[in-house]
Amino acid sequence: MKKHLIHGGVAGILASVAGIIFFNIYSEFYFLDFTAVIDEVAIVFSSIIGSVLMGVGYIILDKVKKPNLYGVLNILIMVLSFLSIVPVMAMSLPLEVEFPEMFPGLVIPMHFFPAMAFFGLAPFFQKAKEAYD
Repeated sequence: MKKHLIHGGVAGILASVAGIIFFNIYSEFYFLDFTAVIDEVAIVFSSIIGSVLMGVGYIILDKVKKPNLYGVLNILIMVLSFLSIVPVMAMSLPLEVEFPEMFPGLVIPMHFFPAMAFFGLAPFFQKAKEAYD
């Protein structure tokens, strides 16, 4: 149980760092300022919450003794990550934001950072035998 929470927390921190770096690079490269809509706190909060929830999903599968459903949970996580971009596409930005068409290019990739970090770190949180079963 604790292993999955730590896995989620570490993945959340990694996704947060990646998100903040991407946010700063994107903003500087294109000379954009979306801080009225999104900031570093929102990136950190959403990344950590999303990753910890993934860990909770793994805990639930362990509690009901269904670890063979990890693959199904992983697919569900990816589908939910993809569906989370739909509200971004429909979002209305404040009128004072310049170049609103650039906003989806900033936030859509960040929606996948928690899942990428969680799945990328998974081998480090599995026993060697689990990785090949």
